[in-house]
Amino acid sequence: MSSITLASTWDPRGELSRLQRLLPRLEQVYAQRVIVLKPGVEAALAESLVQAGCRVYTPPEWSGGRLMALTQALETDATHIHYADMDRLLRWAETRPQEWQDALQALTQTDYLLMGRTAQAYATHPRALLDTERISNRVISHLIGRDVDVSAGSKGFSRRAAQFLAAHCQPGYALGTDGEWTVLLQRAGFEMQYVEYDGLDWESADRYQESAADEARQAQAAAAYDAAPEHWSRRVEVALEVVERGLAASEAMLAGSRENFCND
Repeated sequence: MSSITLASTWDPRGELSRLQRLLPRLEQVYAQRVIVLKPGVEAALAESLVQAGCRVYTPPEWSGGRLMALTQALETDATHIHYADMDRLLRWAETRPQEWQDALQALTQTDYLLMGRTAQAYATHPRALLDTERISNRVISHLIGRDVDVSAGSKGFSRRAAQFLAAHCQPGYALGTDGEWTVLLQRAGFEMQYVEYDGLDWESADRYQESAADEARQAQAAAAYDAAPEHWSRRVEVALEVVERGLAASEAMLAGSRENFCND
């Protein structure tokens, strides 16, 4: 029987009350909840998550958060792991709960479920993300031989796929994992499915709100985001990291393949 563990990273920006409301729903679908918090998060917030039954960790450096979430999820007895940026997950579970649960069912049917954004979901993002991710997505798509969106902040893994990544990846690249994980698993012969979802629309407009932002609020926040030059600079850096880690993964020596890893 399949058992799904949530592996999530979270830089809290006013979402605690929303997470607390959604925790009963998360408990129904995830056997365990692993949350890696950004260093410096107040101890009281971390303790509240522990009291709610979550496994809470803090990495030495935030750039290692995603890999820590994945490796700590492997310490549970999960047959499958759902990696998700917490802010993305909260919006998805709040606005399109059935689609989210359908995605969880789908990830148990493959080694790697790469979750992308539909055209509708993508259109809610600022131009700074659209224009830079178009480049990184195109490079990774070329490397794996199919058109994909790799930076939606949500991915599903069989236990053996997660084990393979834990054995081949080093911390320090944060969002570069979008390219690295996808290329490594494709090269090693893991079964990959790609599905696009409406619920992976832009989540940053939800910050410090009591509920998920509506379309008008998203559009207003996206315009404000694009008006700041530093956001464009940051998104160029992110796209470059995704490309660099994807290229590095395409040339890395692989110690084994899918057949060397099991779900036990």
